[in-house]
Amino acid sequence: MNPEKHQFERDLKLDVEARVRRGVKAVLEEVLEEEMTQHLQAGYRELTPTRRGERNGYYQRNLLTPAGRIERLTVPRDRESEFVTELFERYKRMTGDVEEAVLEMYLSGISVRKIAGVTDALSKVRIGKDAVSRIASRLEEQQKEWRERSLEEKAYPYLYLDATYLKVRWGARVTSTALLVCVGVDEEGFREVLAVEVAGSEKGAAYASLLRGLIDRGLSGVRLVISDDHEGIKKAVSGELPGAEWQWCVVHFERNVLAHVPASSMAEVVQDLKAIFKVRRKKTAEALAEEFAELYEKGYPKAVAVFEAGIEDALTYLSFPGSHHAKLRTTNMLERLFKEVKRRTRVVGVFPNETSALTLATEIALRSSEEWALRRYLTMDALQGAEKPNPQHSRH
Repeated sequence: MNPEKHQFERDLKLDVEARVRRGVKAVLEEVLEEEMTQHLQAGYRELTPTRRGERNGYYQRNLLTPAGRIERLTVPRDRESEFVTELFERYKRMTGDVEEAVLEMYLSGISVRKIAGVTDALSKVRIGKDAVSRIASRLEEQQKEWRERSLEEKAYPYLYLDATYLKVRWGARVTSTALLVCVGVDEEGFREVLAVEVAGSEKGAAYASLLRGLIDRGLSGVRLVISDDHEGIKKAVSGELPGAEWQWCVVHFERNVLAHVPASSMAEVVQDLKAIFKVRRKKTAEALAEEFAELYEKGYPKAVAVFEAGIEDALTYLSFPGSHHAKLRTTNMLERLFKEVKRRTRVVGVFPNETSALTLATEIALRSSEEWALRRYLTMDALQGAEKPNPQHSRH
């Protein structure tokens, strides 16, 4: 075929596909607006006796459809964060399962030819080896754009930092590679995965590098970082975010204390320890902490030593609005995200390299967190009206 004619036909095909996607995008956005109107029982700025709430702007997300990937689909949001569209779940069922299976096979080191054979034999959806390569290439490009995206548009008062481990092959050896994840809560109270990175270990340099990368992309307004008692994290927070407070995850703190309590006395000590974190006033919590230390210092001196060394950092959250306490005390939200990553990567077992581990783990984290944009995590009015607390924890 004439090269010029071939190029013309290729350009024409791409143009047609782009036009189709734009048309699909316009239709989907009309559907979403209509769904919101039905949800509120009122149109835009329409006052009716049956109105059930108010619109609250828009957010953008990508959506995979049979017409291709729709970029920056504009989705309406209501003030009460109760609006949930059936549209996304419908398309996820249609395209997500097959594509995710393909990606898991590809990233675990199976050749594209073998994947094509498997999908042809087991699925009604035929995916050839060229399609597998395109799926993987598109995913890597999308993640590259995501990792480099600007964070300048809004502030992120709260950050959650933690890590989990994945098995990766290095030559003839299999090693554990740390997967570092940072989730932010923005000034409107919505959660967002800000970074997913791999590192040889959880050393301070890795966390410092992660935070510097976020700052270079425009991260600002951080007032509190929640994590476990990891020296690398504390040092990185102190060095890169000197104006931020640090919160020791209460669950991790309690485990450290209870590790020095015999099983026969565990129930009683647990009850007294947890009581400290159920109150909303700092003075009350500090009084309970003193009572706890006095009550158990003779019987369990090691437990009390750990308790006294860390209780101040475990109570940092009390300097923030009371309505936020339950969400700021722990890294449970990140633990749930890690649980899903582990569940989904278990089928891979050992990754052939770091890149494949990072690519699949990032995709799982992002897909698992897609619903976060639909639900407000915290109401931030109380924080916006509060004075910024002075950093008191020189130890971090």
